[in-house]
Amino acid sequence: MSALSGSRLVFGAGGAVAGLSAAELLDLAQGADELGYEVFSLSDHLHSTRPTVEPLTTLSWLAGQTRRIELVTNVLALPYRAPAVLAKTAETLDRLSGGRFVLGLGGGGYDEEFHAFGLPARTGGQKIQGQREAIAILRGLWSGKPTTLHGQEFSVNAAQIDPKSDHQIPIWLGSYGPQALALTGELADGWLPSIGRVGLGKAAQMRAAVLDAAARAGRDPASIVCATNVIVRVGARLPASSGVVSGDVPEVIGHLVDIVRVGFTALLLAVPTVRELELLARDVLPAVREQTAGRGPLPGAAAGTEPAR
Repeated sequence: MSALSGSRLVFGAGGAVAGLSAAELLDLAQGADELGYEVFSLSDHLHSTRPTVEPLTTLSWLAGQTRRIELVTNVLALPYRAPAVLAKTAETLDRLSGGRFVLGLGGGGYDEEFHAFGLPARTGGQKIQGQREAIAILRGLWSGKPTTLHGQEFSVNAAQIDPKSDHQIPIWLGSYGPQALALTGELADGWLPSIGRVGLGKAAQMRAAVLDAAARAGRDPASIVCATNVIVRVGARLPASSGVVSGDVPEVIGHLVDIVRVGFTALLLAVPTVRELELLARDVLPAVREQTAGRGPLPGAAAGTEPAR
């Protein structure tokens, strides 16, 4: 069962690391696990001109090669998989990993991918409705009870899986637009945007919209994990418009501290090598933890785990 919460500061690896070989991905995941990172994630771009992996297959393989790190899809494009099939796949992956799976899910932001695969194109409104229906189907099937839903985008008829999930598999939504943010606050366990796409100020406004929606739905806003993808290049100096956190060690520390201070508590750091993970764990992350300690509900690692140093 996931140990991630809305208040605990954690760091992740993986994410936007397309082009790595299987051996390199394994090294990265095992390195992150050994160094104390709490999350390893993989993106979902099946149609691509660059080498990519299917994330559910790969995370299943990595589950057997790692000990404790949580495994996240970052994020699955809903048009690629029927929700009922995804429910069974996700439950199996979660069970085989010992409860370490988090389902990151998106409505599908890159329509050209789905067109290339001959999949239906949806309008923005249809994508929101599809996510709402998919979440209902996923959670219904995970309960082990027969699930029937005749929706606008998806339908199931007394669908059932066995075994049922023995806990609620977390669902994080990768959302950006107003309706998608509202849906995240209403239904999701976590929010997973990429901060480089929107900038720090806009991300703070979007986070407020998610939490406001949670409060309107009668939920505890603090229960929602606010995660973000961050591409990091220590020692490089890239323009701010690139969306990449770069610079020397003190500059990178400052950028990551700023991200935490606007309310993000799960920073998924996209670097392509174990050497860079080691550099961050040794020289950057302890300082980020120290400088953000005591600023609201941002404790370090929970008892029984070893945080990225």
